[in-house]
Amino acid sequence: MASFLEKKTLILRNLQEVLGEDKLDAILKERDLKIYWGTATTGRPHIAYFVPISKIADYLKAGCEVTVLFADLHAYLDNMKAPWELLELRVQYYEHSIKAMLSSIGVPLDKLKFVRGTEYQLSKEYTLDVYRLSSSITEHDAKKAGAEVVKQLDNPLLSGLLYPGLQALDEEYLKVDAQFGGVDQRKIFTMSEKYLPQLGYAKRIHLMNPMVPGLAGGKMSSSEEDSKIDLLDSPAIVKKKFKKAFCEPGNITENGLLSFAKHVIFGLFQPDEKFKVSRNEANGGDLNFSTYEELEICFSEQKLHPADLKASVEFYINRLLDPIRKIFDTPELQELVAKAYPAPVKPKKTEKNNSKQPDEISPYRLDIRVGKIIEVSKHPEADALYVEKIDVGEDQLRTIVSGLVKFVPINEMQNRLVVVLCNLKPAKMRGVESSGMVLCASAEIDGVKFVEPLEPVEGSKPGDKVFVESYEQGEPDKILNPKKKIWEQLQVDLKVSDSCEAQWQSHNLRTSIGKILSKSLKNVHIS
Repeated sequence: MASFLEKKTLILRNLQEVLGEDKLDAILKERDLKIYWGTATTGRPHIAYFVPISKIADYLKAGCEVTVLFADLHAYLDNMKAPWELLELRVQYYEHSIKAMLSSIGVPLDKLKFVRGTEYQLSKEYTLDVYRLSSSITEHDAKKAGAEVVKQLDNPLLSGLLYPGLQALDEEYLKVDAQFGGVDQRKIFTMSEKYLPQLGYAKRIHLMNPMVPGLAGGKMSSSEEDSKIDLLDSPAIVKKKFKKAFCEPGNITENGLLSFAKHVIFGLFQPDEKFKVSRNEANGGDLNFSTYEELEICFSEQKLHPADLKASVEFYINRLLDPIRKIFDTPELQELVAKAYPAPVKPKKTEKNNSKQPDEISPYRLDIRVGKIIEVSKHPEADALYVEKIDVGEDQLRTIVSGLVKFVPINEMQNRLVVVLCNLKPAKMRGVESSGMVLCASAEIDGVKFVEPLEPVEGSKPGDKVFVESYEQGEPDKILNPKKKIWEQLQVDLKVSDSCEAQWQSHNLRTSIGKILSKSLKNVHIS
């Protein structure tokens, strides 16, 4: 039987932060810890899920009682646009995927408890506690708690504000001592510690994993195809993605390959197993690393080439994915994958004009281009407005009025590349006709408003078309009909991701040479 110190070491290794370590010590001296890990069943699980899965293996080795929660109701509250029928299929996909991952690393499923949120979250008792909690939590605290987890809008739906409170209540209803999750959930955890005692419930321990960088740098995301390896990607696709992976010689920060090696590969090794790098004799021969620290030092000193690191991590990833691919290689599970995550609908064409049906509300209808501000001045009748002359690739400059005076100094506006919505109906703004809109990331944080114009990738030029990935086909409307509110319906799903990428329903906005970004604002609305 493992000692107190051995159990604690297994529980805490590779975590970024722990809240309630004193309580953890007290419980471990008396009995084994009860922990839950929840996952909202939205985007397809990818290899970064092996980070929490490998920690679950640690918890089981430490004798913990572990509950895995498939948070279907949370997914419904967060995802907003997906119908319940689709989320039910995704719950099934998650359950098969998580169990396959656990089997892949040799975790016995009979030691785990699997629960769906709706098995208890629709009960009378839970519902009454939701009302009790809602009468205590302020709108500010609820919005702040979900800022890094729940989809953010300027006018948030009530569902997104409920999400953090439900996650807090899960700790009580699952009868656990601790909740385990990513460090991006820290604000939900601290909200739970503040408000659960107000209902007469105990404050729980919170164990937080770091966020693993993606292959392209930044957070690994289900919505960013090049940043992640899907659990069902073939070896050929894995190799293709690894060729594009960010891996600068000697750079150990924002390095998704090294992070995966640290948080997953080394943690799953048998006692005598080593991380092997296969090289021919001309390049120095094979290398073997007993610890992650040895691997990191070798790479930082540039004694290990990025290509050799990529090849080694690729080998270990494929070793993890092979059992999962085999499990899913059945007609039933292939059908489940197709139904749970249907491919994006391709543009429909009419026989007459080869364009999409005119009444379809889809982002192809927006005429968005890169623009360059040639002239800028203060509006003669409004102190908060700029009047800009912008080159959007036409014969004449466009006049556009923007409310950016309080957010961007006039000298920073001159000759700036911006992103312009060009097919709004011209409208007079305090006597000056404006023929378009400069798209910006915007947010209100603690009562202070922040606005940043979106930025095209370096090398863009005026007139470059900006499109939404998977919606490249189709001609934009000449003028968006204001009565049909096409822009308003599409705008609600325009946001900036946690990697500063401009997106529509998680599909990136980009030009032919790169993505559209905000300078610093994350998880905010675009207007």
